Amino acid sequence: MSFMTILRRFLVVLATLLLPSWHDARPAQAAERVQFESARYQTSSFQLLRARARGEPLARAPADTINGYLTKPGGNGPFPAIVHLHGCGGLPRAFKDGTDKGLWSERLAAWGYVVLAVDSFTTRGIDNTCAGKPAPRAADAIGALAYLARQPFVDANRIAVIGFSAGGIAALSLAEARDFELFENEAAQRFKAAVAFYPACAAGDMMKMPTLVLIGELDDWSLAGGCRAMLAWQKKNSPMKLIVYPGAYHVFDAPAPARRYFGHWLEYNAAADQAAQEEVRLFLAEHLAR
Repeated sequence: MSFMTILRRFLVVLATLLLPSWHDARPAQAAERVQFESARYQTSSFQLLRARARGEPLARAPADTINGYLTKPGGNGPFPAIVHLHGCGGLPRAFKDGTDKGLWSERLAAWGYVVLAVDSFTTRGIDNTCAGKPAPRAADAIGALAYLARQPFVDANRIAVIGFSAGGIAALSLAEARDFELFENEAAQRFKAAVAFYPACAAGDMMKMPTLVLIGELDDWSLAGGCRAMLAWQKKNSPMKLIVYPGAYHVFDAPAPARRYFGHWLEYNAAADQAAQEEVRLFLAEHLAR
């Protein structure tokens, strides 16, 4: 066992001792459907100038109201929290009708986290975005962050984001270093860390917060090479960590029959799944500690 592995496990034990609310967390409660507003994008300088030139007040479109599914550990908290972002296929129907809590929501809640799984599609009438249809995923995540920060059972200073595939791309966009604010009131609340499962990575994106990227070597939808290039682009002492799992394809963490989906191969990999669970558990315990 390497020194770094021993150190990280020590940090997990230390975090557990320092956070009695995690240690005392009882089994997760059933997911509750909630609604909240997606974040608004900042008004651009061009929009302001055009409104002034016309002598008209600047019209602001109403914020979208979207669904989310809240899973809480037993107890009063306040607990650290996770915003969960689904892939391009949306949240499974079984998750939304209550017959399936969702593997990661249930798992994270069992570890002592409040989890808000964002449904970016239902209220917008979107079936999927796998063929390129847009949806404001990052804006929804910021809206979910603001919603969680208002809840008395959440520690507003310890909220992370976890995303899968297209949701992982959104998680990376939230972790990027920017010299401007993309959303209204963005500075009021910040994510502490980000986890991205099999996202499409791009060289040139610089991470500003602790970011864990997990991807399969054989993924033919989100290429591991793109994530390696993004890691190579980071500055020294970057907060980004990349793990590539040999023999693993897209959606390697979801137990389901192997299949082709929108022309790409999806296949569960038990070894990669178990290893990724441990990485995420250690990463969150380290970066959401008090």
